[in-house]
Amino acid sequence: MQEKNDPVLTQFSENELWAQLYQRYAPALFAYVYQQISSRQDAEDIVFTVFLSVLQNQYFPVFDERKQEQWLWTITRNKIVDHFRGTRRHPQVPIEWLAESLYADDESNPEQASLKHEEYTQLANAVHTLPKLQQDVLRLRFGHGLTAAVRMLLTRTLRQLRSLYKDQKEGSQ
Repeated sequence: MQEKNDPVLTQFSENELWAQLYQRYAPALFAYVYQQISSRQDAEDIVFTVFLSVLQNQYFPVFDERKQEQWLWTITRNKIVDHFRGTRRHPQVPIEWLAESLYADDESNPEQASLKHEEYTQLANAVHTLPKLQQDVLRLRFGHGLTAAVRMLLTRTLRQLRSLYKDQKEGSQ
């Protein structure tokens, strides 16, 4: 049989007392906080920090019931004030609008970027299958901007490249 001074029994009864305290005051504290700040997540966080303060206060268990209730409400009001001070110093910007516009341009969409990278890889493979002269013509035209001297050869090279690329693409599907 366990004695009254047994640490396991004391810990169990102390945990029961904390649970009862939470069940008794948390709903009212939450309703008050939620009414003040209109954000469910912030209200939950504030009530959590209030009860965390209770657990950290070594004198709280010594208070009588009325003093405990007063202390809880005082800490709650102070945490709300701290919340407003923090949001004034560090304003929070909702990011919902950002999510909509983030990928408004399909080019910046990760999926599109991946598909584009795949296309570039296939195109590079097709370019490597061209004869050396035609690869050089492409480099001159698109890499160095030369146009007049290589126009006819470029036209033939691009025609052949399109054909190779199309054949490769159809073969990979």
